[in-house]
Amino acid sequence: MDSNFTQAEAEALLALEKRRVDASQWDYPDFGGRVTVPLASFDGRESFLLDVRRARINLAKGNYQNRGRQVVVLARLDFGGGPHRNPDGEGIGSTHLHLYREGYADKWAFQVPVEHFSHLDDPWLTLGDFMRFCNIVEPPVIQRGLFT
Repeated sequence: MDSNFTQAEAEALLALEKRRVDASQWDYPDFGGRVTVPLASFDGRESFLLDVRRARINLAKGNYQNRGRQVVVLARLDFGGGPHRNPDGEGIGSTHLHLYREGYADKWAFQVPVEHFSHLDDPWLTLGDFMRFCNIVEPPVIQRGLFT
């Protein structure tokens, strides 16, 4: 996928209803861990990935990411890290939402919309909010770990 990926294509992929590809169970990653879960559109024509990452040292840091066509970051929620600076110089707080922007890929971040994310103090509940935001209507089975 290259920079010719249009804004309309990215928005359509983000809005597309997504489902787990099978009944596999995934472990929510431990500190410093990562899991990548395959997803698909209901008609099977589009494939997606859900990435869940947790930092090794800063236990409150991590990100959730939804990729379309394996490589295009449609949305990524970063939490617990440092602030972000957009290409125009605007600063965004430490918890922010990256959305695909034509010509910039995932370089732009926005304030987290509170109407979609009501549990930012709890990474486990925020994962559910993120999956709903990305229109994952049949979410994967992710097992909560001891330190989740």
